[in-house]
Amino acid sequence: MLLHFYKMNGAGNDFIVIDNRDLSNNLDTDTIAALCDRHRGIGADGLLAVEPAENGADYKFRYYNADGGEAEMCGNGARCFGRFTSHLTEEMPEKVSFETIAGTLDAVMIGDDVRIAMSTPKDLQLNLPISIDDLDAKMHFINTGVPHVVSFVESLDELDVFNHGRDIRQHSHFAPAGTNANFAKVLAPDHIAIRTYERGVEDETLACGTGMVACALVHHLLTGAPSPIKVDVEGGDTLEIGFEKTGDDSFTNVTLTGPADFVFEGEIEI
Repeated sequence: MLLHFYKMNGAGNDFIVIDNRDLSNNLDTDTIAALCDRHRGIGADGLLAVEPAENGADYKFRYYNADGGEAEMCGNGARCFGRFTSHLTEEMPEKVSFETIAGTLDAVMIGDDVRIAMSTPKDLQLNLPISIDDLDAKMHFINTGVPHVVSFVESLDELDVFNHGRDIRQHSHFAPAGTNANFAKVLAPDHIAIRTYERGVEDETLACGTGMVACALVHHLLTGAPSPIKVDVEGGDTLEIGFEKTGDDSFTNVTLTGPADFVFEGEIEI
């Protein structure tokens, strides 16, 4: 069987995208993992599938990590999903909506960028009572569609992101689901840089949209930095996080704005 696919990337976070509106592709975990394999497959941080909406939105968003497991949400993937679905009709609308496990989201096309209205953050916990070896930094937790730990450090260049990230991801405090791990450095009051270890990919990725949002919101809570906050990622891009504060630890109108690019189109036998 030949699978028609598209390759996209959002700030270096790359995805396989398939149009499954007719529900003809029923890919299992092993097949998705094989497609995402960078040596024997197409290679990607995850797979996006466009399916029919069930609750009134334009489309349904399905996202699978590189290990084949389905995840609730992916910010960079959502921007790519928005750009992709805007090309599915002749009208090419500037705004599309889609249903995710984390809620219904909107994507707005702004030139070469896409702005995603993110789900409402939850489960905030500052100054977690945990530590890992050789990391002298406080850890904070927030769910921005998927769970994230955020630690602010003095230097990102020499940080052991893989081992520290894996230790946080596998820490018993977050069992059984685990968490993503982010390390951030303040560049200016309204500007931070981050590196992220992603659950499901089980490695550092060049960018993570929900991780950018988590880091920006925690940065605001710790320093009072106003919206919007700029975030530099390892992929080389700078994205923008917007938000409104609604209480001591709650937010609304959270947005993520950044690039979403087509890379190539192809077919692969599965």
